[in-house]
Amino acid sequence: MGNGVRECPVDFQKDVEPVTSAHLPSEENQEKKKVLNSLMSGALAGAVAKTAVAPLDRTKIMFQVSSKRFSAKEAYRLIYRTYLTEGFWSLWRGNSATMVRVIPYAAIQFCAHEEYKQLLGNYYGFQGKALTPFPRFIAGSLAGTTAAMLTYPLDMVRARMAVTPKEMYSSIVHVFIRISREEGLKTLYRGFTPTILGVIPYAGLSFFTYETLKKVHADQSGRPQPSPPERLLFGACAGLIGQSASYPLDVVRRRMQTAGVLGHTYSSILLTMKEIVREEGLIRGLYKGLSMNWVKGPIAVGISFTTFDLTQILLRKLQHGAGVER
Repeated sequence: MGNGVRECPVDFQKDVEPVTSAHLPSEENQEKKKVLNSLMSGALAGAVAKTAVAPLDRTKIMFQVSSKRFSAKEAYRLIYRTYLTEGFWSLWRGNSATMVRVIPYAAIQFCAHEEYKQLLGNYYGFQGKALTPFPRFIAGSLAGTTAAMLTYPLDMVRARMAVTPKEMYSSIVHVFIRISREEGLKTLYRGFTPTILGVIPYAGLSFFTYETLKKVHADQSGRPQPSPPERLLFGACAGLIGQSASYPLDVVRRRMQTAGVLGHTYSSILLTMKEIVREEGLIRGLYKGLSMNWVKGPIAVGISFTTFDLTQILLRKLQHGAGVER
């Protein structure tokens, strides 16, 4: 009897140990892996997508910040003239600054979107199920806003490098130093308000459209996951809708970002819009370059969403395989 009393605490401790030391850390590790996977997948998605369309992106910015009339023919001439005078790789000028911005931006945006989806799912009681339309839009908007707020100065630097000659800014660090000395640190956040106002509909509609098309596809086809070409198509539709909705604010943002080097002064969003409309017209001004965006945007967003999804799937498979081997 005395022996039984002494043995009981020992047996109890053995039974309790797996609960405290095995299960809880496992859940914590799974969450860490999930966040890391999202960050890595998002970073790769952004880098691949932006590099693919960098020459078109640079050309679009050059039209956005000038008063020249946009047309497909003029865009082609500008690309060809840049190639002849500055060389082939000049078409990717500013892409290093784009990568410095877009890798953290995309990583934060995609990771934040996954986390916001989970939070909203728990809040609305959709655990493990697809969100309804409104929370789906909110998750996308919050993800885009979070990423834009944390990486905005890098977007400013990228825009400056895209519209200036090599002699003016030799590197990303040089842009930061010159802007800080000559125009003040506040300049690094010029155009921030139209950026955030533009990101809300852009990111919200992009994620909303992509997630909605995937859900409709799963319901109609009976297949839980779309194929890579279908993902590209869904992403292209998402990019087309999202960028068209927020495009005027994108033009305003670029004008405000590059005002210091192009001899303009834009004090507010409304005044910038008024000046653009007065000098260039509503459609030709605020929607300048939109047709190029209809080519560039869907390609970039399609590649971005597809790369993110496929990288996520690959990382899960690799981790699952490693777990099985153990």
